Amino acid sequence: MLPPSPQPISRRVERTQDADAAIRQTDSDAALARLSAVKKGYLTDSFIGHLVPRSQLQLPRPPLINVGTYVRSYSIDHLVEEWISISKQEHKPCQIVSLGAGSDTRFWRIATGPYNDYLRVYAELDFPEVTVKKAMSIRKSKQLSTVLGPPENVSLAQGGLALHSPKYHLLPCDLRKPPSEILPSLLGDIISPSSPTLLLFECVLVYMSPEASSNLIQWFVDYFQSSAVSPNPGVLGAIVYEMFGLQDSFGQVMMNNLRSRNVSLIGALPYPSVQTLPERFTRHNFTMSKALTLREIREKFIPKPELARISALEMLDEVEELNLVLDHYAITWGVDLDPTPELSSVGWTQWGMRTARGLPDGHESR
Repeated sequence: MLPPSPQPISRRVERTQDADAAIRQTDSDAALARLSAVKKGYLTDSFIGHLVPRSQLQLPRPPLINVGTYVRSYSIDHLVEEWISISKQEHKPCQIVSLGAGSDTRFWRIATGPYNDYLRVYAELDFPEVTVKKAMSIRKSKQLSTVLGPPENVSLAQGGLALHSPKYHLLPCDLRKPPSEILPSLLGDIISPSSPTLLLFECVLVYMSPEASSNLIQWFVDYFQSSAVSPNPGVLGAIVYEMFGLQDSFGQVMMNNLRSRNVSLIGALPYPSVQTLPERFTRHNFTMSKALTLREIREKFIPKPELARISALEMLDEVEELNLVLDHYAITWGVDLDPTPELSSVGWTQWGMRTARGLPDGHESR
């Protein structure tokens, strides 16, 4: 959650030779942050240690990073669980497609929880260098591989870059390429346009050009709109977590520190404020889109007993700095009901974060 520290000159030169390596490193940073938050008691995740090399030797992160990681996880967990809950109410098992999934453990947490029966498919897409390492970690870990099902139903593909099981699919690709060239062959036989489908973008679109990210979202919109002739058309939802509003002095520090690691946040430029974030979806004619900063979520949406619990875990001295960081990260979510207007009166339009009093909230656009 903190702006990364500048790297030594020798490492900067090495990283400039492969810009994608620097982007992939941000996933390692996030995995280590999550591992730290789990070890400190902020989060419960028995799977993350299997995806972090030498996890038992990793040092804890500062309290500020632990708190930020907790708020991020709380927000996305809440929205995903709400999505699956609505799918359950509608008697429609859902699909989740995580783009730029990295070392995420969400599939395993869902598959071992109360919502497993309502998950039809879970697909993860990322760079081949990421998927091959994750596939190897899954095969080496009995705890991870057992969740996928009987060994005879789990297979590697594309020389170990991809992995398939009855519900879980790990797929290699470069999301910056034209979606029409990569997604049909990857997802065509996996996801159904007739099932409610949730897209997850956790810190991925911010590293892509606005044009590339827009094309990616539009491909899914077109895919589900083409199902309008189906007797049971699906609903498309999406969640984005990333930085925004980087034009101020704090944002410039974040961008400069990342530039020193050869990472550019070109996808953040069109979004100078939280009010502009819903435009990511409304420009694609989503029925509803809302956004909240992580600071708003921490202050208004996390129950007070839970805030008291995490406050007791570590002493946090940098409250002002924490608020600055949380003010530059946001969760944006949206629903596209256009192919299925008859569903507009049910739970999908109410999907979202709820305040500690149970009321829906968020900056909205249409």
